[in-house]
Amino acid sequence: MADLLKPNTKRAPHPIRLPILAALAAPLALTGCTEGILNPQGPITAAERELLFNSLGIMLTIVVPVILATLGFAWWYRASNTRARYLPTWSYSGKIEIVVWAIPAMVIILLGGIIWISSHDLDPAKPIQANVPTIEVDVVALDWKWLFIYPQQGIASVNHMVVPAGAPVSIQLTSATVMNSFFVPQLASQIYAMAGMTTHLNLLADHPGQYQGLSAQFSGDGFSGMRFTLDAVPPDQFATWVSTTKGTGPTLDDAGYTTLSQPSKYVPPSTYKAIDPMLFSRIATMKPATSAPSAIPTCASTKGGPSCSAN
Repeated sequence: MADLLKPNTKRAPHPIRLPILAALAAPLALTGCTEGILNPQGPITAAERELLFNSLGIMLTIVVPVILATLGFAWWYRASNTRARYLPTWSYSGKIEIVVWAIPAMVIILLGGIIWISSHDLDPAKPIQANVPTIEVDVVALDWKWLFIYPQQGIASVNHMVVPAGAPVSIQLTSATVMNSFFVPQLASQIYAMAGMTTHLNLLADHPGQYQGLSAQFSGDGFSGMRFTLDAVPPDQFATWVSTTKGTGPTLDDAGYTTLSQPSKYVPPSTYKAIDPMLFSRIATMKPATSAPSAIPTCASTKGGPSCSAN
């Protein structure tokens, strides 16, 4: 009882300490943001970051003066300032109206012009010019995994995309179920994949590295695990990966796709050594599988295009 009657001598924490600590910790937290859109690793995302910064700078030419003017007016027209002029009958000033409307109008015109030009330059379907051949990849959004089909190489992979660094990648996307969204923050724009139609996306990785891709559209219970890894490797390593993939794994025919398309969560990466060359077309056009099984051709890239022979 005596202890209960003792006065509480503990000092309450200073109310300003928590905000100060949060402000000091914020820069440290931001140092871990190395896999987002502000750390581009390709020409598309680098141009998008430049557009973001330019737009921010243009908008700040309005925001900063307005904030400063608000604080200045509040300070100058305070009750204790006897030098401030009180004009109760003032109603209009042409000069002020010109400033108030002309400057925002010019900012909007400038911002709109920059965004208009950049939107056409960064069109997801616009091919990337380079001195090396373009790699084609067909992407299918499933429940809840990503299927990557390489029509030129005649192979496929699940939740793992491998491309040669420095080479343009032309991606054709569709969805076998609900609408989804394909996004590799460090390399490409976000683009939707929809059932019964195709969308197109181009990307290029400047340097070898491992980049994270994800689904940016909620699509059901397994949405949180619908992620994949994009490995940008040197061209010789890409050729080795293609050769190794062709020698292992099952074949992606109609029966294999039927099994793969069943809803599943947190699917580990896997590969297919051969593919049905018409599979992506049937998925995109929502056509049923062929009734009779057919031989799956093995495709190899040649100078005139992919050359296929039946197994």
